[in-house]
Amino acid sequence: MARESETEDGEPDLKKINLDELSPFEVKDTLIKLATRKSERTLLNAGRGNPNFVSLTPRYAFTQLGLFALSESERHFGYMDGIGGHSDREGIEARFEIFVRENWNVEGVRFLNAAVSYVKDHLGFSAGDFLHEMVQGYLGCNYPSPVRMLRMSEEIVSRYLLREMGTGHDLIGETELFAVEGGTAAMSYIFDSLKKNMLLKEGDKIALAVPIFSPYLEIPRLDTYRLVEVEIVADENEGYQIPDEELDKLLDPEIKAFFLVNSGNPTSVKLNDRSLERIKEIVEKRKDLMIISDDVYGTFADDFRSVYALCPHNTILVYSFSKYFGATGWRLGVIALHEDNIVDRKIRELPEEQRRELNERYSSIYQRPEDLKFIDRLVADSRNVALKHSAGLSTPQQVQMVLFALYNLMDEEGNYKKAVKRILRRRYGALYRGIGIEEAYDPNSAYYYVLIDGEVIGEKLYGREFVDWFMENKPAGDFVLRLAENAHVVVLPGKGFDTPHPSARVSLANLHEVDYFNIGKAIRGLMDEYYEEFVREKGR
Repeated sequence: MARESETEDGEPDLKKINLDELSPFEVKDTLIKLATRKSERTLLNAGRGNPNFVSLTPRYAFTQLGLFALSESERHFGYMDGIGGHSDREGIEARFEIFVRENWNVEGVRFLNAAVSYVKDHLGFSAGDFLHEMVQGYLGCNYPSPVRMLRMSEEIVSRYLLREMGTGHDLIGETELFAVEGGTAAMSYIFDSLKKNMLLKEGDKIALAVPIFSPYLEIPRLDTYRLVEVEIVADENEGYQIPDEELDKLLDPEIKAFFLVNSGNPTSVKLNDRSLERIKEIVEKRKDLMIISDDVYGTFADDFRSVYALCPHNTILVYSFSKYFGATGWRLGVIALHEDNIVDRKIRELPEEQRRELNERYSSIYQRPEDLKFIDRLVADSRNVALKHSAGLSTPQQVQMVLFALYNLMDEEGNYKKAVKRILRRRYGALYRGIGIEEAYDPNSAYYYVLIDGEVIGEKLYGREFVDWFMENKPAGDFVLRLAENAHVVVLPGKGFDTPHPSARVSLANLHEVDYFNIGKAIRGLMDEYYEEFVREKGR
């Protein structure tokens, strides 16, 4: 039986669709149905954040490392077909040098050789220990050990992360990582452990910097948590920076945690220095405030600084390799905490009865559970404590993560970063050329997404009188529905991200440059249709 918003044949009925009643993922599916029905025209789906570019060099290196790892395995059990053994640490450097000489002109080998040299000469690690960790990791022949993250892998990825997050060298050796299955897994683990450790409970207030990635709006509302949301609202007229009066809401002692995405989704704007400094001032007054910052888009912004760079003791940092390296399917992410952090202090300050209950929870796996750090509680909680021995990100995934990190660290000229930024900025320009208006430049933008504000564009094209009519007569979702129905273009409504104005989020990551020009033309064509309707109604 067809739903109320569908025709008898199950197709979406444009006149009956109310996007406010749909979840963000239902919105996406509905728009795709509208855009693809009864037409053979190509669908332009700019609603997805998955990039269509991938970083090749570290992937070639991963493949060649795999061949070397298999040659290491073949050294054992040669008398039995199809069976190999683990790699031997002794003599592995010499065997690797032979492999490199024999395969020097094979794509990926030179980078792999350079990576081993960089680890030895620049980072001061043992080349043999590094090769052994990478080979064993690629073979996936052991459980991750340490469970939280392989030892040298953590040190290398930490250096990459701290450089990209704008901390410099200050926090090297003080930052601990937990390798996880992407950013979404990180968020799930963090919220779950904060609840399990009695730091967030039903009815507690949590602040959200909005607009924000739509599922993050839903997490606090789940029956699992039932947290009270306090919105910290960015000002569109100030380039989606957060005004001081909004940030000052964080001074409320009832707010337990502040959750943000930086650079933003859907705004694609990083926090500027003024906002970062204001957050630091607030934390100096609210030393008990926990901050959870998802910084996956920070690598696309110029001169990016994470909140972690200014407030390391109060911030749980989440980072995913998925967007920057085109690796969403790899599921590679990390949770980072300073070794001296507010979460551990808050656990130590819990009432004695609660601490006793927590000690009982973790006593089956730790002799002194009261000394267990929050980052290790995350690991245990990720496998319901009892299965902690099998926790951790798979070792082949950690190996690819390390190669991504080394590729960035060794690229002193930033050539890969420049190329990726150039791709996104060209697409941004093509979109606005299609619309027929000059694109705005924002030094704080990562240009991964762009919010198309119907009010702003309408005023630039046809003036304020038209915009007033448009805002009064057209529902917020009409714009994205008609783009899908008439132009076969899918963009996501800004309302789903809690934007204050009628807008649409366009992902600049997943289509070709010419596609964004055509999306711009479709947006302009729709605005022209609205204007013609306005003229008819006004009798001009």
